[in-house]
Amino acid sequence: MSIVADGAMLVRGERIESVGTRREIEQAIPSAAQVIDAGGRVVMPGFVDAHTHPVFAGNRVDEFEQRARGATYQEIAERGGGIQSTVRKTRAASLDELVATGKRYGQWFLRGGTTTIEAKSGYGLTLADELKILRAIRRLGEETPLNYVPTFLGAHDVPEEYKLRKSDYVDLIINEMLPLVAEERLAEYCDVFCEAGVFTTDESWRILSAARCHGIGLRIHADQLSLSGGANLAAELDAATADHLEHTDSAGIAALNAARVQPVLLPGSVYALGSRRYPAAREMIVAGLAVVLATDFNPGSSPTPSLPMVLSLACTQMKMTPAEAVIAATINAACSLGRGSEIGSLEPGKRADFVIHDCQDYRQLAYFFGIELAREVYVGGRLVFSREHTG
Repeated sequence: MSIVADGAMLVRGERIESVGTRREIEQAIPSAAQVIDAGGRVVMPGFVDAHTHPVFAGNRVDEFEQRARGATYQEIAERGGGIQSTVRKTRAASLDELVATGKRYGQWFLRGGTTTIEAKSGYGLTLADELKILRAIRRLGEETPLNYVPTFLGAHDVPEEYKLRKSDYVDLIINEMLPLVAEERLAEYCDVFCEAGVFTTDESWRILSAARCHGIGLRIHADQLSLSGGANLAAELDAATADHLEHTDSAGIAALNAARVQPVLLPGSVYALGSRRYPAAREMIVAGLAVVLATDFNPGSSPTPSLPMVLSLACTQMKMTPAEAVIAATINAACSLGRGSEIGSLEPGKRADFVIHDCQDYRQLAYFFGIELAREVYVGGRLVFSREHTG
């Protein structure tokens, strides 16, 4: 990726036809074309958020207050909160209710300049409820301008009714959930929360291997709360990504690099949980890994859809440069979702997903944290959000 000073694009239909300087593009503009003048502002590809949990019911603001009073994420979970709290609310919600709340959150992503998100299930933990969430994700992709890449995360946690017979739940995922997810083509990827007290590396291996047999791609929640071996497992299975990686050591980074597994780093969850242990982004970049940044948007540990906020955290807490952060949230993220040839950069032939940001320097996206700078957002060449036209 590079910067084109005084640049311009020619978009025809949903695709970018050409990119160059203003002078070059002006010579090729058809007489009937609509001309949009960005006024010297930054024009960038839409952000690609490669790790989100955007379909759920309720919220966990009570747990937010508990953490502010000193409770840890693990302590809250042991008292029946955490993921299980959202599972109970999501099971009680209808498909239409989940779609309605999902549309609200989808608008939050768009107004922040995000045009594609990876969307995980994982708050149902029964066959019917996991299918309900994935069907909600499918409907959101059909009924909104935001692009969704669905991921099955039935192995997000062990449901309360299976706590004393976890092996039965693993069998349920493998023998019942995955076959139906594959049959209905509800997910492109399968993810597992590989962590002590959740799913062991052996259990994660079984689930992900079964997913691969169904032609589903692999992603892993790895080494978030401890050095669980998740990064090494991701490398062993040639997963597309290993996500979180707060506790991954040099050996894990080397394994990811050897297997060309992309790390998806989620500094928003570190921040929201009040932790200071951020992933070793600089070591990963030096090793040659194509680092990805994502929000981890979810109701418990990272309730933010803002990739600009994540860019700021990446620069201030993980010492990534603004350019590295932008690349991690656009083309690297697109490649992690198998869409590097379609989105993530402004090149001829790619889908015209782009954003006009109300600034003159791309570094301001991370510099002015907490500010929504996206002025206009286009998906497939169509205007889907304009700050001038919001009330």
